[in-house]
Amino acid sequence: MTKTTLTYIALILTLFNSPIVFCQNYILQGTVSDANNIPIENVNLQYKTTGTITNSQGQYILNIKEKGDISVIVSHISYKTDTIYITLKNKDIIRYDIQLTETDNFLDNVNLVSDEYRFKGVTKINPKNLEKLPTATESIESIIKLLPGISSSNEMSNQYSVRGGSYDENLIYVNGIEIYKPFLVRNGEQEGLSFINPNMISSIEFSAGGFEARFGDKLSSVLNIEYKQPKERNTIITTSALGLQLNIEGNSSNYLLSYLIGARIRSNDFLFNSLDTRGNYKPLFKDFQTYITYQVNPDFKLSFLNYYSQNKYEMIPYTREAKFGTVTEALQLTIYFEGKEIDNYETNLTAVSSNYNVNNKLTLKLTSSLFQTKEQEFYDILGEYWLGELDNNIGSEQLGEVIFNRGVGSYMNHARNTFKANVFNIYHDGHYLLTKNKPNCQLEWGLKYQIENINDEIREWVMIDSAGYSISPITTNLNLYEFQSGNASITSNRISSYVQISNNITVQKTKIQYNLGTRFNYWDFNSETFISPRFRISIKPKWNKDFIFNVSCGSYNQSPFFKEFRDSVGHLNTDIKSQKSIHYVINSDYQFEYLGRPFKFTSAIYYKKLLDIIP
Repeated sequence: MTKTTLTYIALILTLFNSPIVFCQNYILQGTVSDANNIPIENVNLQYKTTGTITNSQGQYILNIKEKGDISVIVSHISYKTDTIYITLKNKDIIRYDIQLTETDNFLDNVNLVSDEYRFKGVTKINPKNLEKLPTATESIESIIKLLPGISSSNEMSNQYSVRGGSYDENLIYVNGIEIYKPFLVRNGEQEGLSFINPNMISSIEFSAGGFEARFGDKLSSVLNIEYKQPKERNTIITTSALGLQLNIEGNSSNYLLSYLIGARIRSNDFLFNSLDTRGNYKPLFKDFQTYITYQVNPDFKLSFLNYYSQNKYEMIPYTREAKFGTVTEALQLTIYFEGKEIDNYETNLTAVSSNYNVNNKLTLKLTSSLFQTKEQEFYDILGEYWLGELDNNIGSEQLGEVIFNRGVGSYMNHARNTFKANVFNIYHDGHYLLTKNKPNCQLEWGLKYQIENINDEIREWVMIDSAGYSISPITTNLNLYEFQSGNASITSNRISSYVQISNNITVQKTKIQYNLGTRFNYWDFNSETFISPRFRISIKPKWNKDFIFNVSCGSYNQSPFFKEFRDSVGHLNTDIKSQKSIHYVINSDYQFEYLGRPFKFTSAIYYKKLLDIIP
């Protein structure tokens, strides 16, 4: 035999002694749905290098070319990733239905679960949404700015404008205590940490107008915050490139005492260093607050709230240089800076509150608070510019250097502004159920006394010099372009009160809720007295679709605070009157489900008439 013949015989024997293998194709098919058995579209199913996605009916078909134990990864952006394990045997087509669980990695819908809030015409927000919506400020106001009718000109600020109003027209309450902000801060600019610590919040309510008489005397909106009363111990530590947060919460073994403690340190200089405008900018914010409650007995509870914050800004401008012009006329502008600005705002709030349930119908509350602020704006900034002509002679040894100064100028800004304020409040609130059978028929009232002690000193001047000549409208020998100086102080008293009644009625299966109230305010500084009536009616028709309509109108008066009636030299305007606004608001609230998800559609028509506005 030849060598070739032996090779063929060996090949034939090998084939006969080898097992015969058939490649079988298995088909895995089924439907992917959620917990409510609603099909999910665009779900990804992956097995090794083979994959598929579900269609609009949630159906899938996955081809697999081997049998035995396999694992398929099932994933979707809105659902938790799952892995299914299947044993493929001799059956060609295998049906396997899959059910996925919703993930927590997306924002909850801002919907009003309870009709109670929908009837009030307020928006209730889940505070956990802030954890899933990272922002530069990490404040609860960042969520408020996303609501309809709210705007802000600065993403670094906690201030916001509501339906065309100014930044200081918004009320903020924490556990029924009105919150004040620093007074020297310019409108719309950043003012450091927000008073509200997001890790301490239990509920958020927001009204963009037409709010009840129990809320205070400002023109635009109300943000009502309630802090938690924890039932278990917990510690939260959060760190980032911008700062550190520490929160401790817990209660006693008998659940009578609960405590919340929060501390924050934050600096935005890391963020500002990424901007085009250069400078040595070192903002440092820190605060500490605690909220303690103690249940003395089943009917009597005490609570204590304390807050301290310091927001400090240090700014040192950098020298800048720029070259511009043409080949025949090359110029260089150099601006030199010296000095720095240091702004410091320290605030402290201490409040004690008692809540007493007299009986099943009557609840009484007494609160006392003291707000203190010490604010400073100190700066000395010297700026000087030199406009020079550059040497454009190619053969010159001084090519590109300044050979002639066309102009020199300078200016200096100076300020020593201080502001100190003490605001003391004591107020009583009451709540009475008019009938036992109708718990929603209730009477509410309140009385508040406030005394303010304020000391303010402003000293600012600006000098502008151009080529040795001072530019000044002042005829004295100070040679200052602008000069402001003055001292002012005031001690004044305010008395305010409110009363309101609300009730629910049903007329031919149509639910109707109304709230009628009024506020009274007196200020001894200008001897002004005003009354602010307010009314709201909410209707839920007996329709197949879940609609609620709100109609509200009212008068809102905002009594001026110190900076609004003090001029640049310290004179106080005793003839000033409160700013006034009349609200007419119509809201509709429609809640429905689509594809197994809750949705809410709201619309509003509003009209605001503003009177006696203070620039």
